[in-house]
Amino acid sequence: MKHSLLFAASLGFVTGLAAAESPQRLTDGWEFYQGSLGSTWEIWRGDKASDNVTWTPVTLPHCFNARDAVDPDVRYYQGPGWYRTRRKIANPYPGGRTLLHFDGAGQHSQVFVGLKQVGEHLGGYDEWTVDITDAAAQESGDVRLAVRCDNSRDAESIPSDLSDFNRYGGLYRHVHLRYVPAVYVERLHVEPQLGADGRASVKVRARLGNPTGLGDELSIVLRVNAPDGTVMHQAERKLSPWAGAKEVAAFELAAPQLWSPKSPALYRCALTVTSRHGEQTVNARFGVRSVEWVAHGPFKLNGERLLLRGTHYHEDHAGVAAAVPDDVVRRTMRQIKDMGANFVRLGHYQQAPLVLELCDELGLLVWEEIPWCRGGLGGERFQQQARDMLRNMIDQHYNHPSVILWGLGNENDWPGDFETFDTNAIRSFMAELHALSHQLDPTRKTAIRRCDFCKDIVDVYSPSIWAGWYSGRYPEYRAAAERHIRNVKHFFHAEWGGDSHAGRHAEDPEWMLRDVATGQGVAEVGTAYKATGGKARASKDGDWSESYMVNLFDWHLKEMEQMPNLTGAAQWIFKDFSTPLRPENPVPRVNQKGVVERDGTPKESYYVFQSYWAEKPMLHIYGHTWPVRWGKPGEEKLVKVYSNCRAVELFVNGVSAGIQERNLTNYPAAGLHWRVRFNEGANTVRAESRGDGPPLVDEITFDYQTTPWGRPARLVFREIAQTNGVVTVEVRAVDEAGVFCPDAANLVRFNLTGDGRLLDNLGTARGSRAVQLASGRAQISLQLTGPQAVVSVAADSFATQFLSVTNTSGPGTLTASRVMPGGALNNGGAAPSRKPVKEAN
Repeated sequence: MKHSLLFAASLGFVTGLAAAESPQRLTDGWEFYQGSLGSTWEIWRGDKASDNVTWTPVTLPHCFNARDAVDPDVRYYQGPGWYRTRRKIANPYPGGRTLLHFDGAGQHSQVFVGLKQVGEHLGGYDEWTVDITDAAAQESGDVRLAVRCDNSRDAESIPSDLSDFNRYGGLYRHVHLRYVPAVYVERLHVEPQLGADGRASVKVRARLGNPTGLGDELSIVLRVNAPDGTVMHQAERKLSPWAGAKEVAAFELAAPQLWSPKSPALYRCALTVTSRHGEQTVNARFGVRSVEWVAHGPFKLNGERLLLRGTHYHEDHAGVAAAVPDDVVRRTMRQIKDMGANFVRLGHYQQAPLVLELCDELGLLVWEEIPWCRGGLGGERFQQQARDMLRNMIDQHYNHPSVILWGLGNENDWPGDFETFDTNAIRSFMAELHALSHQLDPTRKTAIRRCDFCKDIVDVYSPSIWAGWYSGRYPEYRAAAERHIRNVKHFFHAEWGGDSHAGRHAEDPEWMLRDVATGQGVAEVGTAYKATGGKARASKDGDWSESYMVNLFDWHLKEMEQMPNLTGAAQWIFKDFSTPLRPENPVPRVNQKGVVERDGTPKESYYVFQSYWAEKPMLHIYGHTWPVRWGKPGEEKLVKVYSNCRAVELFVNGVSAGIQERNLTNYPAAGLHWRVRFNEGANTVRAESRGDGPPLVDEITFDYQTTPWGRPARLVFREIAQTNGVVTVEVRAVDEAGVFCPDAANLVRFNLTGDGRLLDNLGTARGSRAVQLASGRAQISLQLTGPQAVVSVAADSFATQFLSVTNTSGPGTLTASRVMPGGALNNGGAAPSRKPVKEAN
């Protein structure tokens, strides 16, 4: 079935009488307390108590798991957290309403004005509003506002604590103070139809807020602008207040510009409602596009086949957890687009308004879902929360042209939260959600991932396929995917890939595949995600190197580009993220399947995707973070270049190794690979594009180690950089003879005493106090707060090493540090660095 539709996006809040009526983002002036309180009076009692709790100033958004989510030693806090502030309330509308609007808060929230509770919401991801008008009127002077957020474990709520991500707590999305007239627009939907003649007929529907039941006449004015600002339509009418959703305007676009990933054209409309109670304008953007899921593939957008090239996005970032700053969200979504993606699955919950706005602007098609994830099916409270969150997600994000799928659940075949796991009950509830979704939005399809006993209920289904990671080998991917395409009416492949520890590389990353069986399936089954037990598999027996992961990605991408019936696939996941389920990972409590680290630093695999998907010319030599390669003298070694250019010439130590033509079917690196010999010691490898346009150039330097090494026997510790009091230290493993061990993967622990603190609990390879070595080394930074500190590093079966660091006076100055004990590093090479991709201007 084909849907030809036009959607609107980005409902604005209030504009009108004066700037004061615009929503005020409540960012500053908050205090936070983590823990329980004896009463609401305890929030405000001040000097009337002999033993007050300690409140800490914070800025919103704020997540109270910003650091402990990735603490290697302590599981993250789950419980109540309190926020308080005092605000001046000055509503300019006579008889107007004063609203608190939350873009999302985790996970169960209660709102208080003074000592009175005025609102409550269950669910950590959908938007919600509390009317504080009457309660605020009872306050004298500044209004006392408090919010209690609670992320305690609760089997009768979603998502399950069995989910492979944290149930974060806090006011981790924006909070707004809104002033609106006594009768105001609560929701605006744009309902379109795109005719066979190319004309778009558009209906605008609105829902009012009118808590006191006023009946005064309303003046409705609609103004529509094309993407270039040209006025396309204007209309005005008079209406009496109404209940529910009502069509307030209709118009046509004779020859609309179509919205697509290559040209995300957005129209704009403004709906102004005026009455004797005041004037309000709501703004919306919309785009015109048609969607078709052909039975058994492919997918079509605007009548043409489009291979959905996708990834996934969690709202999570180093140092802030779910309270991701807007500029980081913008940068991340831009990174996804620059990688060449045209699709993103928002896992596994409704996301912040800005995320959807950016998808509309950048041209990223979206699968968005409710957080019914793992654990089974709870009782009526559980089910009502799922219904409410589905209703809210569709109501709040209905207008976005980027959204093409409503997700109803994820891994609902995963038991554990309840004594009984009833597949028939799960099927029945899934069918209910499917029907509800189509009732609320008949134009979009429903989807789930990994629940075979429900695959016949939803419109689009994604089975579990983890070829080369949780089961089987990656060359088995295509056969497995094509089998599912034949068996599922509308197939999409969500979640594939594997983990990689940033900075870990290997000369022979596939040595373990000899023990991995083929022909036994490629799904994640049972507890295959764990590091122990079960049959041989890359996730358990592999080295978690970037070298293996680029090979896996390279093979999958090559195959996908040659599958004419494939609708698309979404790699799991764009960015490393925190999880309570993986304390044993190289970076503890971090799912490391991202193509960028938790702080947004690209791994080598980012450029593999870019070489297949990006239109802008790019060129990247594998190994920017591989400072020491190894092998025998004169041995041929593999060099790979990831590029979308027609041909590339490689130079090794200034001598051409020849030109290779790009060929999609020539694995690896689409033919851009060479076998070359390195000099012992320092080497330089340079790649230059050949063909149309200005040449692109990339270059790396590294050491080539030919000296054999034994078992790691001791650690060598040194300072490698200091700028403005931030010191970076590095530890390396050597054998008894002091020879560097470039494949060492021991877990090391950093500690500090003195004037400073470790910059840890970031969930990155260089931001965790407990971390596995990556290619024989590990780094961490520390912030000096005084003249001197002593850093230590320890590991099982190794003597603890100590390093004294002294604060220097100027930026960029290295400190003469003393290593205690330890010695010089034999064949240690240079410290790793991350370089940006080389692109055409």
